[in-house]
Amino acid sequence: MALILVSIVLPALLALAAGYDLASYTIPNRIGLALVAAFFLFYAVSGQPLTFLGSHLAAFAVALAAGFAFFAARFIGGGDAKLFAATALWFGFSDLLAYTLVSALLGGGLTLAILMARRVPLPAGLVSQAWIVRLHDSKSGIPYGVALAAGALFVLSESHIFRLVVNA
Repeated sequence: MALILVSIVLPALLALAAGYDLASYTIPNRIGLALVAAFFLFYAVSGQPLTFLGSHLAAFAVALAAGFAFFAARFIGGGDAKLFAATALWFGFSDLLAYTLVSALLGGGLTLAILMARRVPLPAGLVSQAWIVRLHDSKSGIPYGVALAAGALFVLSESHIFRLVVNA
């Protein structure tokens, strides 16, 4: 069950968050709550000690505080801040730095790509796609949840939590 949660449920929820953010510039709270609930289910079935839970909850708290600081500064949206924290819960402190750095690099690349794409006219064949029009609109933000989800998926296979289930 722990293997399924880490290798299927977690990636599926991350992909869902990215898809929602890309299509609507929102990440529903239920996705973040599902990530948190799945982590607690993982903890319950994996047999990890209480110190493991404490460490991961502390990483969650630090990520939530940082995420809301970025939200307050209007760098990211509230859904992005909550997604960052919920994903940090899975990684704990052991992989939080790698997750943060990879997500930041991917976010920078995503931002540059979108800003460059917005400089050229949208092809007529794409005008009927509301989400593409919104993404192309210079008044729109950047769906940073895409970078957060991609960063998590990139780091996951080398993470401590993944090694726990693969080596179990």
